Amino acid sequence: MAEENPPRPAQATGTGSPTTPPAAAGRKPSWRSRLRRPRIRKRVLIPVAAVLLILVGAVLWRYFSSYESTNDAQADVHLYPVSARVSGYVLRVNVDDNQWVEKGTVLVEIDPKDYEVAVAQAQANFDVSEATARSLDITVPITSVNTTSQLESAAADVQNAQAGVIAAERQLAAAHAQLASAKANDVKAQDDVRRYRQLREKSEVSEQIYDQAAAAAKASTAAVAAARANEAAAEQFVQQAQSRLAQAGASHRYAETGPQTVSSTKARAAAAVADAEQKRAVLEQARLNLDRTRILAPVTGAVNKSVVVGMNVQIGQQLLTVVPLDEVWVTANFKETQLKHMRVGQTATIKVDSTGRTLRGHVDSIAGATGPVFSLLPPENATGNYVKIVQRIPVKIVLEPGENQDHSLRPGMNVVPRVQLR
Repeated sequence: MAEENPPRPAQATGTGSPTTPPAAAGRKPSWRSRLRRPRIRKRVLIPVAAVLLILVGAVLWRYFSSYESTNDAQADVHLYPVSARVSGYVLRVNVDDNQWVEKGTVLVEIDPKDYEVAVAQAQANFDVSEATARSLDITVPITSVNTTSQLESAAADVQNAQAGVIAAERQLAAAHAQLASAKANDVKAQDDVRRYRQLREKSEVSEQIYDQAAAAAKASTAAVAAARANEAAAEQFVQQAQSRLAQAGASHRYAETGPQTVSSTKARAAAAVADAEQKRAVLEQARLNLDRTRILAPVTGAVNKSVVVGMNVQIGQQLLTVVPLDEVWVTANFKETQLKHMRVGQTATIKVDSTGRTLRGHVDSIAGATGPVFSLLPPENATGNYVKIVQRIPVKIVLEPGENQDHSLRPGMNVVPRVQLR
């Protein structure tokens, strides 16, 4: 069977334009037929493609400018070093490497015997000091009362002695007067005896009168002797009264030193109280040292230990490190040009390289300086040799609660944070 002949092209007329079929001569060509024409196709597709490219570029620009991301980021956490606060022999280590412990768990026990002895000795010293302080505290009011009583008694003795001196002096004055009176009477009686003796010799008076005069003279002489004895006794009384006054004065002066004695007793009591407080402080320190033989976990976390039983540790020696995995955050080192629209509180997603998981978080803070500024030897740009380098600033991103419950994100791991700016 022979093939059909293909349609022949339209014959050109004398004017050079193709002939139009009779059926299509009376209608307009469709848009599809127009697009088939090369010139019209170019005029339509080029603007459409340009518009589409502009729209796609705008969408992509808005999408990529809505967040900032960096691969220079790691998980970070505060490590808690656990060191010994007392020296001694390690008796027990209650944890293993990488073991999870709760806050307050006993990690290491140091031999407490030496510290128990120190506590007992400090307790005994404190008890002695406290007893001494109590004794002196009781003595102070007793001494004060006794001193007051002695002072008042001494003052009364002085007054009585002064009154006794005055009375003795008055008695002495009376004895002087009595002696003077007795001497005057004796002179008169002796004169009477001489006169009556002369008159008796002349028989002008009787013997009886003369005998009476002689007896009166002897009586007056005896009265003078008695008055002199009374005077001597009065003088002795005065001397005794003066001695008692001097003794009372000495006692009074001694009693006046009582307030100084009370002050001295109070000072000794205060010193005893201070000594007791010092001994109390020593006792408290001994108890603290005993408590510190049990080393506790400062936080909840995983343990990395470097201590074993049998070690003799010193004060300040690091024994373990506790890693609180519940407090892990991300330190992202963004370029300084990426921080233009970054603010505290913006949401972030963190992709963990090790697990491929994506965690939720937010921007907690932005560092106050670039990373190199906090280094041990900050860089210094020499004059004439300066090359501008884009710096990176650490940004702290904290995880939302419950994002790291399985503790899969660990300090030092690489992550890729993405901060949503809009």
